[in-house]
This record gives sequence, C-alpha cells and structure tokens, in this order.
Amino acid sequence: MLLGYCSPKDKVPAVSLRPLTHRFLVGSVSHVPLVAAMLTPTQEFRRTHLRAARELPRGLDAVVDQWVGAWRRNHARGGDLVAEALKIDALAPEYAALSQTALKERLSTHRQQLQRRTHEGGNVDALHYALAAIRETASRTLGLTPFVVQLAGALGLYRSNLVEMGTGEGKTLSAGLAAVLHGWTGKPCHVITVNDYLAQRDAEWMRPLFAFCGVKVGFVTGAMSTEERTRGYAQDVTYCTGKEIVADFLRDRLRLGRYQDAGRRQMLLLLQPRLKHLPGVVMRGIHAAIVDEADSVMIDEAVTPVIIAAPHANEPLKEACRTAYDLAQEFTRGSDYRLNDKYREVELLEPGKKKLAEMADRLPALWRGTERQREIVTQALTARELFQDGRHYTVKNGKVLIVDEFTGRIMQQRTWRAGLHQAIEVKEGLDVTDPTETLARLSFQRFFRFFEKLSGMTGTAREAAAEFWHVYRLPVVAIPPNRPCQRVEMPDRILPTAEAKWSAVVGEVCDRHARGQPILIGTRSIAISEMLSERLAALGVEHQVLNALRDREEAAIVARAGRCGAVTIATNMAGRGTDIELGPGVAALGGLHVIGTDRHDSRRVDRQLFGRSARQGDPGSAQTFVSVEDELLQRLLPQPAIEKLAAAVERDWAGSGRMVSLMFDRAQRMTQRIAFKQRLSVLQMDSWLDDALSFAGMEHG
Repeated sequence: MLLGYCSPKDKVPAVSLRPLTHRFLVGSVSHVPLVAAMLTPTQEFRRTHLRAARELPRGLDAVVDQWVGAWRRNHARGGDLVAEALKIDALAPEYAALSQTALKERLSTHRQQLQRRTHEGGNVDALHYALAAIRETASRTLGLTPFVVQLAGALGLYRSNLVEMGTGEGKTLSAGLAAVLHGWTGKPCHVITVNDYLAQRDAEWMRPLFAFCGVKVGFVTGAMSTEERTRGYAQDVTYCTGKEIVADFLRDRLRLGRYQDAGRRQMLLLLQPRLKHLPGVVMRGIHAAIVDEADSVMIDEAVTPVIIAAPHANEPLKEACRTAYDLAQEFTRGSDYRLNDKYREVELLEPGKKKLAEMADRLPALWRGTERQREIVTQALTARELFQDGRHYTVKNGKVLIVDEFTGRIMQQRTWRAGLHQAIEVKEGLDVTDPTETLARLSFQRFFRFFEKLSGMTGTAREAAAEFWHVYRLPVVAIPPNRPCQRVEMPDRILPTAEAKWSAVVGEVCDRHARGQPILIGTRSIAISEMLSERLAALGVEHQVLNALRDREEAAIVARAGRCGAVTIATNMAGRGTDIELGPGVAALGGLHVIGTDRHDSRRVDRQLFGRSARQGDPGSAQTFVSVEDELLQRLLPQPAIEKLAAAVERDWAGSGRMVSLMFDRAQRMTQRIAFKQRLSVLQMDSWLDDALSFAGMEHG
C-alpha cells in the first residue's frame, strides 16, 4: 500500500501538474519565507544537479550484471581494506607526537592534497595520511581511537561500497571518519540513518571531531521549521533520516518549479536584484551519502515511496467509506471473497460481485460504477481482514497512526492512500479524516541513485548483496570483527501451537531471570509485546517494554538491557543503533541472552536481533522460539498440512523439527522474493511517472 506524506509545519505552494510536461509549474510563492542564502553560480548549479539514474539491466544483461557484481564483491574484499588500514595504523606514532597546532596544519595540508586529486581518482598515499591524521584527531577530541577494522570501514565507505560491520563494531565512528573526507570537498554530504534521535545524537557526538578538522556539521529532524532545516542542510555534513531528506528534496522541487534549471535561477536573480534569496528552498543539493543501517533504509523501507500530499476535502468519499464498511459486514469469507495471505490481498468472488451489484444503490452515486464499487468495498474488506490494531497501526488521541512493521516505530504524518486510511478509521469508530491529494512522489531506490557518491553500512547485508548491486550498484564488502564473536546460537525451539510457544518463552525467561542473566525478547508487533508483558507481570517478573507506544524511551531502555537481571521486550528492530553494554558481573552469567519469538519475513531481521548480544567479543547467546501456527507458515501451507505438522511436532516424530525448520526457511525465501518484486514495481512506477514527475530536467550529468 502507498503511504501519503504531508508536513503541516512546512506548507508547499499550490501546484498544477501537466501530465506531459517535464517540470512542476508552481503558483505564487511570495508567501513563503525567503530563507535560503544566495550561492555562487557553481553552488547554485549543484543545488539541483543530479546524476542520471541508469536503467536497470534486463534479460541477459541482468545476468551479466550480476556476474559483474559478484566479481566486484570478491575483488573488494574486507581483508584488502584491513591490510590498507594496517598501513594507516603504522602511521599512528608520527601523528601522536604532533602538537595540536601541528596536527591542525597537517589536516589542512591533507585536505588540500585530496582536493587537488579529486578529479584524478584520488591518491592512495594521500588518503592514508589523511585518515591517519583524522584518526589521531578522533582520539584527542572524542576520546576514541578507531580500531583497524573501523579504519577499514571508513575506507570502504569513502570508496562507495556497502560495508557490512557487526553490531557494536563502531559503524558510527567509521561513518564520521569518511564524512570528514567528503566534507573537505565542500560539496553536500549527508549521513542518513533510521530515526531522528540517532541523527541528532550522532551529529552532536561527532561535532568535536568535525570542528577540529575544519568541517561544519548539522542535523535535520522531523520537528524542525523551514529555517532550522535550512541551517542544518547548509553545513558541510548533515545527519538526517531517509524520509526527511526525500521529503525535503521533493518539497524543494515543488517550490522551484520551472526554476529547477540553474541558468533560469541565475537569470531570475539578475533580473530581480531585490530577490536575494530563493523562496523557501532548504537544501543546497545532493552529492555524497553515507547510509547507516542501509538494509533498513534502502531495502526494507524502499517498498513504499515517499509522497508529498495535501488534505483534500472529499465528503462523498468519506460517506462512501462508511457505507462500504457497512456493506462489507454482509460479506462472508470463502463464499463472497477470499484472502491471498501471500500477497496480502482481498479478491472478490463471483457470488460476492453479484451481491455487491444488488447493494450498489446504497453507495453514493459516484461509487455505483462496477469498478469503483468493487474497489471501495475491497478496501473495506482489506481494512477489516488484513490490518490489525497493535501490529499495522495503533490508535492514539483519536487518530490512526501507522506502525512500521520493520522497526516497530510510529510513522508520523503518514497515511494510507486510496481510501484505505479512511476505511480503517471507520473500522475503529473514529471521525473520518479528509483524504489527501498527491503533489509529488519518489521512491528511495530512485532518490539514492541520484547521488554522485553513495555508500552504506549495516550489520546484515550479505542476504541482500545481489539487490544492493542490481539497484544501487553497491558492492557489499564484509569487514571482519575487531574481536572474534563469542555468541552461542542455539537451534530453533519448535512448538506445536502458539500457546505452547508463549508458555515456553515465559518459562525460559523466568529460568534465566532467576539466575540474574539479562534477557532481550524480540517480538513482531506491539500487540505481542503487550501480551508478553501481561504474562510476565502476572508472574511478578520486572521488565521493560519497548515498542511504538514508547518510542521516546527507546534508546535509554535498550542501553540498560545488558544490566544484571534486566528483562526487555522489544519489537524486533526497535532501539537499532544503540549499543547494549554488559553490566558488572553479567559476563560470568553468560552475557545477554536474546530470545526471538518468531521468524521474521526476512532472515536479515532475525540476524539483526541476534546481533544485539555478544558485541565486541562479549559472551552472549540467542535462540528463536517458533510454532507451527506462526503466521509465516500459515501463509505457505494449507490448514490441513498445518494440522498434520502440528500433530507430528507434538508427538515428537523423528525429523518433524527438521521439516518445520526447512518450511520456515522456504517461507522466508518466498516472502523475500515477493518483497523484492514489490520494490522493483515501486521503482518501475517511478519510471512510468517520469514524464509528469521529472527531477532531472536539463541538468542531468
């Protein structure tokens, strides 16, 4: 489902779209604050200059392209980067002996050397010396001396790779080192992460390093005003989230309209001397991007485009949604419609279509046509059958708030389109809001391919290595851990029913909690996390719950999860980016124990959850509890097969556990293939709409 994105704090002028034109035509913008500073002609050109997004290869070309990607991944091995990092490490004594003044002079010299060689592909020795100086600066300003593997990660990022570094290996510092190098060019550099808290935290944490190196740093969060956003983007390096930068990019393009061309903007400023600023444009362009938690931002979130929308009064639609939901109550699953769990779709059957035709006169006149009546009733059935409170959304202060299934976080200012959001409001008995009108849309895949220099980092990339290359042209490079991983991963514990699974999970928590071992429990949804919380509370087990209803406490709760006796329940991706350090005496108890309560749609998310334990050589353990009644298997197998498999597990027949594990593996692969096709369809839709929503104009490189 597509989501709308509308920011009431940052209004966009009225826009008229012409289907066959290549630019937005913007109406009056005189009411928008004039806040963007005047730039030089070169800087003004960069503001809207975009790299041409190449067409994805198809057929035999796609096969050859995958071979090239595999060769690139093998050629750019993490071991080679570590070997280079060891050379940088050998320079440490030379820079450690420098005074503060001498170190600043060296940094200035290295900056000039790299700038002079920018167009020649850079110089390896100059890069090594520059990173050695930046490393010493980090040691003095942050109190952190980057490990060799962190230097290797910085090299990989600077050279436009997708770097895989384990949880707790110091990706934030590696990104800071690479961002200094990009910041020295004077061209915009954005460090993109998964939430506002991390964007602000990392920018402020790295600020002393950037300042000493002569690089200005800022951040942009969702709550900022236009003026604050402009200041954040005006810096050499800007930390922000993927959703915010894409939304600001779209809003800027809407404001610029036909002045997306730099030449036209220069003529406008020459002809109107009093106009010393551009109207409300907040960004100074895009050039380099370092994407933190890249699999979440570039893969998981990429299934949904960012859409700029504005509320549009439509009483007939609101009335139609109410009536359609009433009609949907008279439809019976199996006879009138069927559910496709694999693709999360509702399909009307012939009896249902006939029943709807007989009831169509109860709908408003605009929705009595065959296709329109089927569409709106199908949306009502979809809202009733496929969207659950506590998993897909939550109701807060009389509003339906969408929950990101991957992160467990509330997606502020987002709505479902095509009447689905209104159908869910009717389902929950809430006031029906006005639908939104789309002004602009852009997928993450297309946006990130506009960058001249793109790189990313994550702890779980290898499962998506082929997609990173196919879509973003990013080879995945695995960096070895600083210390060998000590995590003990136990085989899945397989139970016949969901009730048996939850009882086993609670029993395991009680046993380990009694010994004082800290426990982190990963869940798929808010509803499950609340249910587990109630069960543990009934047994007197003190615990913390982290889900979309408690997002403000996220980082603090996760940071305390490694203390002796701590029990933390969290949606699988919540708290990502925050390290869990072990409390005193916890290592002797076996470290942090992670419990997964379900297999996720993607194996990467399972690995991310397990990666919370045993950071930096600490001890730790992990295990997943699954049942034959879990949703992932329900999508794959018919009910009779589920019942037979449950009976085999309950009777402990030989090989039954192995069979269930294989079924889960197959279900994950199938779900990942479907998600990949959905992401490609979003990208294809961008191409189809390119005539109406073109962002390249005449300035493609």
